[in-house]
Amino acid sequence: MCSCHLRLDNSVTTQTMMVFFAVLLSVFMGSVVGDEFKPVDCSEIYKKGQTVSGIYSIYPAGDISVWVYCDMVSTGADDDKGGWTVFQRRMDGSINFYRPWNEYKRGFGATEGEYWLGLENMYQLTRNRNYMLRVDMEDFTGNKVYALYSSFSVDSEADGYRLHVSGFKNGGAGDSLTYHNGQMFTTFDKDQDSYGKNCASEYLGAFWYTSCHYTNPNGVYIWGEDNTHFAIGDSWYHWKNNYNGLKSISMKIRSVS
Repeated sequence: MCSCHLRLDNSVTTQTMMVFFAVLLSVFMGSVVGDEFKPVDCSEIYKKGQTVSGIYSIYPAGDISVWVYCDMVSTGADDDKGGWTVFQRRMDGSINFYRPWNEYKRGFGATEGEYWLGLENMYQLTRNRNYMLRVDMEDFTGNKVYALYSSFSVDSEADGYRLHVSGFKNGGAGDSLTYHNGQMFTTFDKDQDSYGKNCASEYLGAFWYTSCHYTNPNGVYIWGEDNTHFAIGDSWYHWKNNYNGLKSISMKIRSVS
């Protein structure tokens, strides 16, 4: 019997009927294909014929299940099929993303809403497979753009969960992530950036900061333009050459055959 409260922490949020039915569909699918089916990511679920976006159980490390949101929708000529594993999502400011290292390592948030899948899960996902990355974003006037990268991976904790990203293709957003390539992950209690101070503390987020950022997706959820504190918002600089907060931003990966 499934639980409708599927999340990475104990926060309580309102469940929607869409989420409820997506979970039921996921459980039903598991019963159809058999208990032996332990998908590593959403692309494996997609290949089984499941094309409804929603919450599913995956097995990044091969044994322990993790709840994740799968984007199964075809999104255009550059990536004309679904099966995206969402590892980061902001949409309403309901979850506090200013958190310590251990929470970014294991993951937090509400899977049906805002959440972070966890650095260890991301390492397990990408260590033996090739992945592409898509970053979708929307501003507060309804404009939507994306950035696509042909290669994405995260190293182990021993190497600071170092980011490897390349192969940018523009979907209107511009490239704000290549600057962060090769950087270790930084939180306010674990400084691994190239800056003289702690970028996470300076910009109230957590990310693969350099010195410091052109994108801050885990920063403060602010409503568009807000210059009270410089560049602390969930921004993507090269879209409009500013650090305005975004209405939504999500980062998702899909395996490359």
